[in-house]
Amino acid sequence: MSEPATSKLSRKGLDMGSMGMLALVTLGISTIAPAYALTATMGPTAAVVGDHMPAVFLVGFLPMLLVALGYRELNADAPDSGTSFTWATKAFGPYIGWLGGWGLVSATVIVLSNLAGIAVEFFYLLLAEILRVPSIADWSDALPVNLATCFVFMAAAIWVCYRGATATKAVQYALVLLQVVVLAWYAVAAWRAAGDAPPLPFSWDWFNPLSVPSFAAFAAGLSLSIFIYWGWDVCLTLNEEAVEGARTPGRAAALVIFVVLTLYLAVAVSTMRFAGLGDTGLGLTNASTRENVLAAMAGPVMGPFATLVALAVLASSIASLQATVVSPARTLLAMGHYRAIAERFAWIHPEYHSPGYATIVAGVAAAVFYAVMHVVSDHVLADTILTLGMMICFYYGLTAFACVYYFRQTLFRSGRNFFLRGVAPLTGGLVLAAVFFQTAFDSMDPAFGSGSSVFGVGLVFLLGVGIILLGVATMLIIAWHRPGFFQGETLRQDTPAFKG
Repeated sequence: MSEPATSKLSRKGLDMGSMGMLALVTLGISTIAPAYALTATMGPTAAVVGDHMPAVFLVGFLPMLLVALGYRELNADAPDSGTSFTWATKAFGPYIGWLGGWGLVSATVIVLSNLAGIAVEFFYLLLAEILRVPSIADWSDALPVNLATCFVFMAAAIWVCYRGATATKAVQYALVLLQVVVLAWYAVAAWRAAGDAPPLPFSWDWFNPLSVPSFAAFAAGLSLSIFIYWGWDVCLTLNEEAVEGARTPGRAAALVIFVVLTLYLAVAVSTMRFAGLGDTGLGLTNASTRENVLAAMAGPVMGPFATLVALAVLASSIASLQATVVSPARTLLAMGHYRAIAERFAWIHPEYHSPGYATIVAGVAAAVFYAVMHVVSDHVLADTILTLGMMICFYYGLTAFACVYYFRQTLFRSGRNFFLRGVAPLTGGLVLAAVFFQTAFDSMDPAFGSGSSVFGVGLVFLLGVGIILLGVATMLIIAWHRPGFFQGETLRQDTPAFKG
């Protein structure tokens, strides 16, 4: 019979001290995947908020920053690889905590499937450009070829992550540097290519969120913009492997958000000015441009260097595919360690010091989700992005509220505590909650997103709310068969943090 888990937060056998600030920032940017995020969201965002895309990107940045401040406070007090799962459990108890873990794992499974889709498309696009055979780019439209290529990418990502955080960071430096340099180059080139009489002249009103026509449009755009910042919390999930795990991950997460904000604004403004918002030609609301903006803009903007854009997006999606597996694997590790799910998820590879079993399960789940979505929806990228926005709002918001409640007895001891442990996470959580409920309401309409529906109900709603309800059902089944965690035997609300 296995030994019962300790009631204290405890080390889980990960490779301590292997991740410094540079490695954490690199992995954070890699998980966010700015090149991939921009090519997938600029079109849909322009479609719902028009020329106010920069404003929505700015507003989406604010709740992410406020929530990140709350994450930093929680991590400083209780650094644990379970992050949202562990902290929500310490604040609200095992049932809410378990759902926090489910939300994080579900969100990462969704984005992994989306990343795989982008990687497949840009792989064949790049291959077509290198071999100068345009028809190769259409191979990604063939379902068997698409799925087979996706599974190869997923298997490679799982293999690298299985070998541990050190192997993961070694692959990331060049990939992240490549996409950052190419995006900066693209932004300058697009601005210059627009000339003195661009299709859409620059206006400072683009940055004014109060000019967005309706709250529904604003919420839809904000949900998309929240998606493009998602992933900075991977810095926190590596807290047990970081140098000074109580401080470095939180600082790295905040720095990551500022870096990607700068890139997003530069690329969005230059692209809008160059392409305009029309529904024909290169216009951002053109259906043939919307789902993959950088692929459409690469040639006209970069000329003979267009291949670099395809290479940057491919590198972005592959790097993020690899880095994103890190987060759900460590959350599942923590859930297994504290007996909230099967104990085999807590298995650590004796040589690589990685959560081997959890890594494989997370990758396989993403591959299966991708395959199912490709059969159900003809516009898998648009629908999964909107669904992911809902899931991000759910578990980020829950963690933000957990921060306020967890520190409720120390909020008024200093101005710093009041802002960083109270005002900041509470405000961020309320914004995310508002976006979640507005998106859930709007997505019931079959016309929402790509227009895909099941029995007259929008597919985005069914995916977002359905995944949460599936989590509740799964939790209740586990609580029936494995009651220890839910009775506070393995991780209690008053559990102290580990030290050193």
